Amino acid sequence: MESKKELTEKILKITILIQEKYPELSKYLSEVEDTLPTFEHPDVDAEALAKYYQTIDEMLKDYLLEHPER
Repeated sequence: MESKKELTEKILKITILIQEKYPELSKYLSEVEDTLPTFEHPDVDAEALAKYYQTIDEMLKDYLLEHPER
């Protein structure tokens, strides 16, 4: 499994990509954040980051399949 640092870097890169090239998807990023632990359980481990990244990555891939002109 990737380290927390590696996953954080991947999340940052894909988030920047979405914000710059596909800003219409940015509104969904906050919804996806719901997959991360809350203040009640603030420990964000590598598994939670991996799930978060996977969700964002799948959202982007689905969008590109539905909008091939982008």
